[in-house]
Amino acid sequence: MESFEHKLQKFDPGVVWLDGHNRVSALNTIASSVLGVTVGDAVGTEILQLHPEKSRNKVQWLLESASCPVTSPPPMTMMINVPDRVLLIKVSKMFDAGEPVGTSMIFFDLTDITTSPLLPDGSPDRLRQLFKLPVYRKSKVVLLDLKTVSHFKADGHYTTVYTESEQYLCNLSLSDLEQRLDGTRFVRVHRSYMINVHYATAFEKLDEQCTVVMNTEPEERVPVSRSNLHKLKSMFGLT
Repeated sequence: MESFEHKLQKFDPGVVWLDGHNRVSALNTIASSVLGVTVGDAVGTEILQLHPEKSRNKVQWLLESASCPVTSPPPMTMMINVPDRVLLIKVSKMFDAGEPVGTSMIFFDLTDITTSPLLPDGSPDRLRQLFKLPVYRKSKVVLLDLKTVSHFKADGHYTTVYTESEQYLCNLSLSDLEQRLDGTRFVRVHRSYMINVHYATAFEKLDEQCTVVMNTEPEERVPVSRSNLHKLKSMFGLT
């Protein structure tokens, strides 16, 4: 089977150059197309202005995390500007005689290899659903089969993704994931947790705290918030 790294070699990357104030100084036609702006309109624009408001904090954090070339951060997966795209991004500071002069942003559009096209009768406002999840582990990007995921946990700017015996980091938020996953399989049970109901083995209540026991190694107990309790009980036939 063709490796993910080999697939990336076939992709044409989007490239954006930013000046020291994070204004676009140049970009290629692929970046222009994905961002939905002409080259003329993009050049001179502060990069955050090319993204929807809800994405700006994440992009700002990514730009700030790119320090020097030696400690340049790993690729991050995130939704950028066009809500229906999944991009793998690498951001690095650019230096001139030891002084930072700008930022280079390179990204690959993974949408076609991670999401399913909408059905003919699908709503135009509905996002394409993920069937592969770009995650990061041991200096390597992995396209994870969602059927193997037991649950998710919000972790700052990341989401921790759990399988039966492994865990990975993903830069998509729980809200991003919730919109793009099969709602009959993946259910938000808490502000910080979403589970794959196929991995749930028991429902427990201790004092006032309810938890779902997950079929993982070691066994995980995921908290259920009051606001999600009735929904989950209905799914399990407990009401």
